[in-house]
Amino acid sequence: MLTYLRDDRVGLPFPGHWDLPGGGREGSETPLDCALRELHEEFGLRLPPDRLRGRTFPSHAAPPMISWLFAGTLTADEIAAIRFGDEGQHWRMMPVAEYLAHPRAVPHFCDWIRASWPAPP
Repeated sequence: MLTYLRDDRVGLPFPGHWDLPGGGREGSETPLDCALRELHEEFGLRLPPDRLRGRTFPSHAAPPMISWLFAGTLTADEIAAIRFGDEGQHWRMMPVAEYLAHPRAVPHFCDWIRASWPAPP
């Protein structure tokens, strides 16, 4: 699973935690367009839309709103081509089970992952 270590500064939600690619939608872009744009901005990856599948959850930051969790598969060549952006300290591929057990994983993402893929990874 593609993860990155969030910056560790005061005022940032979940400072120093392992996060997933993503962010807020811009303008009228769709949730999928947002996910694809964020992958490109944060990791230099350009994936076709049919490579991601998504599921909705109540927003952690604003519960009346909806958030999306997208999943897909990266090839070894795509992983080798990752160019980390300017958010966060560093990135790594992390097994799902390790992320779910990590004490510094973003807690609500663990809940969403478990709800999306109920079988143990």
